[in-house]
Formats: sequence, C-alpha cells, structure tokens
Amino acid sequence: MSPPQKRQRRDRKEKQRVNIDDWVPKTELGKMVKAKQITEMGQVFANNMIIREPEIVDFLLPDLEDDVVGVGKAKRPFKRTQRMTDSGRRQKFFVMAVVGNRNGNVGLGIGKAWEYGPAITKAVNAAKLNMIQVPLACGSWECGCSIGHSVPFSVTGHSGSIRFKLIPAPKGTGLAANDTAGLILRLAGVKDAWSQSKGRTRSRMNMAKAVFDSLKLIGEMKGALK
Repeated sequence: MSPPQKRQRRDRKEKQRVNIDDWVPKTELGKMVKAKQITEMGQVFANNMIIREPEIVDFLLPDLEDDVVGVGKAKRPFKRTQRMTDSGRRQKFFVMAVVGNRNGNVGLGIGKAWEYGPAITKAVNAAKLNMIQVPLACGSWECGCSIGHSVPFSVTGHSGSIRFKLIPAPKGTGLAANDTAGLILRLAGVKDAWSQSKGRTRSRMNMAKAVFDSLKLIGEMKGALK
C-alpha cells in the first residue's frame, strides 16, 4: 500500500471515531445498538435485521479493517469515466472497497464521486451496509481439525461471465487465489483455501463480486442446514 493510501485510511479512521461519539441513530436497530441492547454482529444476522447506518458496524466491530480493490487499468484502485458538459469535461471516479474483521465478517461496496477521496468514503460506507457473516470451519478431509481456518464446503459464486469456485484446504496451505480474491478472503478470515475461476477473470470488479457471492452462499447454505 502506498503512503497516500495509508494516510487516507488513517484519516478515515479518525473521522469514524469522531462520528461514533456524536452519532444520533435514526433507525430502530441503531437505537438498540447505541443503547447496548445489541452488542454483537451475530445478533443482527440471527434476527435478519437490515443495516441502514454504517455507524452500527463501527459500534459492533471496532476492529474492522478496510481496503480498496483495484478495479481500473494497470491495477489502479479506481475506474475513471468522463462526460462532456457545458462547463467542459467532468470526470467521475468509481471505487470498490472491502471491509472485514478477519473473523467471519466481511462486506463489499461500490462508491462513485467527482473526487477520489469521497468515492472511497462512499465505497467503505456501502460495504458496511452490505455486511455478511461467513461461517468459518475446516471442511477439508485432509485436515479434519476443529479450527475455523477455511470454509466448510465447496461453493461456486458468479458475477457476469465469471464463475469462482471456493474449495476447502488443509491447514497450512494458504490462499491459492489471485490478488483480488485473496484480499477479500483474508479480510473475511479465510486462511486456507483452493480456488478455481472461469470466464473473463481480468475483470477485477466482477471477480470481487463473484468471490463475495461465494462467501454469501456459504452463509445462506449453513443457515438452511440448521
């Protein structure tokens, strides 16, 4: 990560601390979180509550990390579009961000703005509103341990033409995936996994969505099995 990106992440975290102290919740879930009636993210998912305020995630997951997914050309962290107006050319930045606590909670979001900084902030907030919970387990028959270092079973997520298959791996294997998939899996808490991908895998935005879709399917299938 370059020094400007580190500085921007530090500034975002300082703003988050200020906003949390002065936060006035507007939704019923936010009021319950501020009153400490809900103290864990698992309670939110167990009751199928919808997160409509990013401060809720900041309260429940203080150790949350965020990073920007490279979606532009040459692995740039943004995609830039231009539009011709009466005042001249207007540029817009599209940014994809991923947030996670490396312990089963992860979110993915997209933000767009006329400047790079506000686009990152919007993407991070969108990712917090799109949080999912991933049940970590050891689904590899080669390992058989009871530590949640991998995924419980094989699952295939898709987005556009991309099909991304996530396969459990024994402890110590690491993440056999590309940079985009590895970033999301690490923030989700997956330490060991194999993967297979088909389609136009150079499209990093669709690749990130396919990885996120596979993690989302794991949570849905585990919930249906209970």
